[in-house]
Amino acid sequence: MLRSDYPEQRTHDMDELVCLSQQGDRSAFRQLYQQHCGRVYAVCLRLLADRSKAEDACQEVFVKVWQQLSLFRGDSLFSTWLHSIATRTAIDLWRQDKLLRLATEEMPELAGAELGQSRELEQLILRLPHQARAVFVLFALEGYQHQEIAQLLGIAEGSSKSQYHRARQLLREWLDEN
Repeated sequence: MLRSDYPEQRTHDMDELVCLSQQGDRSAFRQLYQQHCGRVYAVCLRLLADRSKAEDACQEVFVKVWQQLSLFRGDSLFSTWLHSIATRTAIDLWRQDKLLRLATEEMPELAGAELGQSRELEQLILRLPHQARAVFVLFALEGYQHQEIAQLLGIAEGSSKSQYHRARQLLREWLDEN
């Protein structure tokens, strides 16, 4: 659903959209969704490595955001708050999905438009073993520190660092092959 599908809607600045959404304005929330769904989906896809699960996670994120919007105080940017919810939701789903952990060697078929500029690298990231992939995405792409990653994934900080090193090493090897 594109903004042009709703010509009657005015474009609001982010703070106004958040405020209107907190007051129950579904049109404003739809605009927030439209502006942020791509990034939320990308985070979920990188962590879950499965398009269907990433779509489900993305929807779950926005349901949580709608339900928790009254708790957003504006201490941080809305996008930061949303990103935190997206990351935690995807990690929770990643932890729950034992079958995904067994099938990490399989790559889902990906549409070129979803991956943007670095399609080859995105595909290689999806080939990484599940824990190395999660650590790599959180550290290299999302900017988390190893201590935070360790807490999120329930592993030791040293394990986070070694998994990141393992992911980088595998990616280098795979890139050198191509």
